[in-house]
Amino acid sequence: MKTVKVYGPGCKRCQTTEAMVREAAARLGVAVEVEKVTDARSIAMAGVMSTPGVSVDGKLVHAGGLPDAGNLEGWLRA
Repeated sequence: MKTVKVYGPGCKRCQTTEAMVREAAARLGVAVEVEKVTDARSIAMAGVMSTPGVSVDGKLVHAGGLPDAGNLEGWLRA
């Protein structure tokens, strides 16, 4: 199972990013545990300077704006 964290204050882009992660995982048949991180200090400590941010299994893979769907699938496959 992959652990995915979506970093952000809960804005519309953050919500969309979470939905994209869940949809991509379902499409690929990959089991994921999605955690939303909304605490500003935790976001900063993860190295996210622009939200939304995404980490997969502890590795920050994206920050700022919506992730590209193709990249997202690649991160979940790895």
